[in-house]
Amino acid sequence: MTSATISAQTGTTRAATKEDPYQYALGFGNRFETEALPGVLPYAQVHPQKVKYGLYHEGMTGSPFTATRFENTNAMFYRLRPSVAHQGFTDLPDNPDVEASFLPLNPRVKVSPTQLAWRPLDIPTEPTDFISGLKTIAGAGDPTLREGLAIHMYLANTSMGKKAFCNNDGDMLMMPQQGRLDIQTEFGKLMVKPGELVVIQRGMKYKVLLPDGPSRGYVQELFGAHYELPDLGPLGGHGLANARDFEVPLACFDIDQSPWEIVYKIGGKFFSCSQGHTPFDVVAWHGNYVPYKYDMSKFIFVGSISRDHIDPSCFCMLTAKSKAAGIPLTDVLIFGERWDVSEKTFRPPYFHRNSSTEFLGLVMGDYGGRADSFLPGSMSHETVFCPHGVSNEVRQQAIRGDLKPEKIHTGTMMVMFESSMIFTLTDYALNRTGKLHEHDPKMWDGLTADFMQHLDEVNADLVATGREALSL
Repeated sequence: MTSATISAQTGTTRAATKEDPYQYALGFGNRFETEALPGVLPYAQVHPQKVKYGLYHEGMTGSPFTATRFENTNAMFYRLRPSVAHQGFTDLPDNPDVEASFLPLNPRVKVSPTQLAWRPLDIPTEPTDFISGLKTIAGAGDPTLREGLAIHMYLANTSMGKKAFCNNDGDMLMMPQQGRLDIQTEFGKLMVKPGELVVIQRGMKYKVLLPDGPSRGYVQELFGAHYELPDLGPLGGHGLANARDFEVPLACFDIDQSPWEIVYKIGGKFFSCSQGHTPFDVVAWHGNYVPYKYDMSKFIFVGSISRDHIDPSCFCMLTAKSKAAGIPLTDVLIFGERWDVSEKTFRPPYFHRNSSTEFLGLVMGDYGGRADSFLPGSMSHETVFCPHGVSNEVRQQAIRGDLKPEKIHTGTMMVMFESSMIFTLTDYALNRTGKLHEHDPKMWDGLTADFMQHLDEVNADLVATGREALSL
């Protein structure tokens, strides 16, 4: 009898593909280490007296120094030149389409009690990169208070050249809806296609290239917290968005000692910083404060396999805490292709009024049950306790249909940014997109009081139980 031993040659990474030429380390919330040149990462220490090849070590924190070990996030770079080697900052003109303060005292934002929706926003024809293509739609709070969030769209047709972006206000979660994003960060490169999300955390420098030409997508910006995986509770050790399916870039560096511009966003204001070298010169790094991406088609859906609905929290991919214990600042939900097998159940979303604000975006496919033409790239907003539900036509089909096992939302991916906070809407969103429309309440005119057609049956049941019949 023969035997053999086979050992792994390297740590676990995801291999490159034609669609995505980059490799990634795998995991969420764990510590990573990666080096583009062998032996650069120091042995058994973080701050050696001398770094190999004359590199500089530079630290970056994503939390207070005194945060608990579980919440303490940081990264250490070993790079050609430190970030402090720059030529100073200058103010940039305000972008009237970008908003940071969503407090009602700000005259540029307003609340809306009704349902609103936007058809897909047009991508500009004039040269527009990712930074200049940001358009703020809604939000809550303020980055200077370290609490709240913003919802943006990006509309871009031009790759960034020798220019990088550094958002000091919050973490940026981006979901391309049209066209891939080729993102270079200090940590390495990520290719992000429609159907994937990417998170670039606060203070990280990056540039965005557009390998497929014009691109459009959704952005959620967090001012106070970081994204986490939701607790699984009775689900156990796996399900929803599994930690092993998140991908983190490997070290990759450029040698470039020519002029670069870094655009910073701080308190909603933009500033330009010049430097004589690329910001993407990190030869090696280690830490747990990292950018990452996730293929949303890997989400493990759970739901009722008997009857009734599970609350939509079962569709949660990522969550972020607010300052109130037990109440999330935001949940990021996905609605996609899955089986519906519930018996004796009204299967569409039941009519509801939630204590959360809901902001929807359609990445691909068709999401039925709406009166409007909700195409990929569209958006909708329902404020807290705003009543909503399906049309009467969908209701009639649901209460009369044959409840066989059915695969629903085939080829469709819709996302929701849900928040415990009340959103205000920007002047751009309300007055300047050219795509805004209110839901027509007439779509629910057919929801008449069918109860009135059953009065004879009601009275018979009342009398049979010894009670008086209704006198109407």
